Order: sequence, then C-alpha cells, then structure tokens
Amino acid sequence: MKTRQLGSSDLIVSEICLGTMTYGEQNSEKEAHEQLACAWDHGVNCLDTAEMYAVPTRAETQGLSEAYVGSWLRNQSRDSVIIFGKVTSTSPKTWIPPNRIPPQPPAAPRLTPESIRAAVQGSLKRLKTDYIDLMELHWPERYVGTMFGAWEYKRSREQTDVVPFEDQVGALARLIEEGKLRAWGLSNETTYGLCQFHQAAASMGVPLPATVQNDFSLLDRSMEPELAEAIAPRHLNISFLVYGALNGGLLSGKYFEGEAKGSRHSLWPNFQPRYHSDLSRRAAQQYITLAKEYGLTPVELALGWTLSREYVSSTIIGSTKMNQLRACLATVDISISDELNIAVDELHKMFPNPNKSAGVISPGFIKDVRKGV
Repeated sequence: MKTRQLGSSDLIVSEICLGTMTYGEQNSEKEAHEQLACAWDHGVNCLDTAEMYAVPTRAETQGLSEAYVGSWLRNQSRDSVIIFGKVTSTSPKTWIPPNRIPPQPPAAPRLTPESIRAAVQGSLKRLKTDYIDLMELHWPERYVGTMFGAWEYKRSREQTDVVPFEDQVGALARLIEEGKLRAWGLSNETTYGLCQFHQAAASMGVPLPATVQNDFSLLDRSMEPELAEAIAPRHLNISFLVYGALNGGLLSGKYFEGEAKGSRHSLWPNFQPRYHSDLSRRAAQQYITLAKEYGLTPVELALGWTLSREYVSSTIIGSTKMNQLRACLATVDISISDELNIAVDELHKMFPNPNKSAGVISPGFIKDVRKGV
C-alpha cells in the first residue's frame, strides 16, 4: 500500500481510503467495525465520512456513520487513523442543523462561518475525538453547473445570496488554529472554485486547501482537461481524492450478473441516477468486456486504472460485504499496461463521460432549497 502527502498539509495517507457512507443504513455497527479492522490490517490509514451520512440521507440515520466510526476509534491509537470529514452545504435536508452543536433550528444547511463551526463540533462529538484530520466542504455553497451528473453552466441559475469564499476559508482557518482540524479541502468543486478558494487562503495568510474530492472513474474523467492542471504540484499543489471509482458499483459488473440484490441501486433506484443511466450502463458493459479480455475482473480494471493515475492521491472505496472490501483492497497490486491504457482511452472516445449525460440537477435547485420549497 503506497502512501502520499496531501497538498501542503502534513497528512500522509494510504492510496486507498475506506468510505463509510453505508454505515447506519446498509451496514450495522458490528459490520462497520469489521470493515475498518480489515482495511487497517491491509495498510489503509484513512477513512472518509460526513455529517450527512448514512446515505441515502434521512433524519433517522443521519450521523450514524460518524457514530459507528467513533465507537471503533475508542479502541484505536488516534495517531494511526486519519479522518476525512465533510460539512453539508446548501441542501433540502433540513434535519441536519439540529444535529450540529449548538443545535440549530431545522433549515436548509448553509456554509456560513457559524454553520461550519457547529457542523465540526457535531462531528467531533459523534466521532468521539478532539480533532478531525481533514475537513472538506461537501459541495459548493454557490450554484455549480457540473455537479452530480449535470454538465452545463447556466447563467440564469446564478444567485447573489452566497457566503463569500473568504468567510468560508476564515471559519476553517480558525478551527485549524484552535486544533479542531489539521487541514481543509473541498469536494464536488470546479476549477474556478478551487482557484478562488486557494487565492482567498493565500491572500489571508492561512492554510491553503490540501485536497479536492470529486467523482472520478472510467465513466467520468471530466476532471482531466482542466482540474488536473490546476491541482498539479507546480501550480496549486492540491491533492485529488477520488470517490465513485466503481460508479456506484456499476463497474463491478454485479448489476449485469444477477448479483445486485440488496445493493444500493436496487434498493433505491432513483438515488444517484447518473451512475446507472442507460448510457452509463452501455459504457460499463464495454469496460467489463475489456477487463475480461485482459484477464482482469471488472473491479481490478476500474480500481487498478484509477489507482494508476498520476493525479490521484487516494481512492475512496466503499462496500457492504467483506468479500467486496477484500476485492477492492487487492487492487493495489494490479498493473495497467500501456496497451490496456490505450484500449481504455479508445473506449473513452466512444463513451466520453456518460455520467454527465443525465443533467440530474434540476433548474433552480438551489433557489428552491433556499425558498423552502
């Protein structure tokens, strides 16, 4: 298991990170602890969670992922565990603010300094720790045209009621100064947003963003044309964290082989539609066939390819079953040949970023949330 430093921070993380968003919904506390023990036995040293998890998010289970991690963390050396957390941005999930500290009235979450502080305090309590190693803003406060399957920026959807970049950065910097955070980053962010946050932090003389965590897989390589340039060590020096490397499980092949009973998209077919649109399914079948041609399992190709990218610092994996977890962990030994890379690129030309074909963010989503619709 290789390790890498995250941006300009002092965090050294394993190339695979364990995702926890199923804890509290599809996985029990006991199962969560079994997964965590297995991952750490294989050399993983970081985990990814968020105040809004488990998913799909609902009031009855929100915060359980962090709570299950917290009960496991009691019996671990704190220095051996690097925790990635996330603060919920503008969302219709009005039950999230009451679970922050101090509790806030039910309302659409925002990324105001007060909300960021309250969110961190709530996460610290559930995790039963004094600090979180890396805290990310889960998605932008402002309207973004390329998030969660959307692909086009529309000026008509812009809004003026947006928390300034400086206010968000300042809130995170104060929490770092107080020892509650070690570093901060972004998630589901664009090149523009990344540059604005970096510039704000630099001008304020506070710690720079260490990471950006975005969707990335054989079916979504949209970060490669611009974001990859911005985050390069000689430019902004921001580490790229991957989620969705198996495209919600689609690239594992299980949804084509009758093994999907109890899986996320079988239980909640309307959740994360970008991962199982008709075009994404057609493309996934081609990659699954390609994997078999090269003597690999679909998981070995999907994760092995992602791990081999020069701009990927750590790839977040998630599973509900132990055999799935072990299969993902084993991909650190997979080598992707030049010939296979060429074949992957040829398929990408035929199916360029099929996840971006759905345009799943409805017009006016942010405005409707803020109006309480």
